[in-house]
Amino acid sequence: MTPPDSEGAGTADPADVPAASACLQVLKKRADFLRAASAKRQGTPGFLLQARKRAEDGPIRVGFTCSKKLGNAVARNRAKRRLREIARFTLPAGGRAGWDYVLVGRPNATADRNFAAMLAEMDRALRQIHGS
Repeated sequence: MTPPDSEGAGTADPADVPAASACLQVLKKRADFLRAASAKRQGTPGFLLQARKRAEDGPIRVGFTCSKKLGNAVARNRAKRRLREIARFTLPAGGRAGWDYVLVGRPNATADRNFAAMLAEMDRALRQIHGS
């Protein structure tokens, strides 16, 4: 499996970007996903971003979800891998501490869309959610 194409993305070198586990915590509990689903959301052509300010300060937390509408397990896992890479590239700089973010995959888009375009969409979605 080759890594996603990022020609012309204008982002940092992948070696310079920290691992997602070093600066982000992953959401695992259903209750956290449900709370994020009822908070702010911003749609993009490649995915849906849900964001929620938690009551306590703490690290950025992120979750990923892809329904069976995306396809079989192979297609869902590929889409989630791409969403994890987008979060790893953008959330350490664009996300805010004390917030939960959930990236929801879209059928026929998340797995096939240009990676550089998805990075730009994530930056735009974060700016719109945070109002800056």
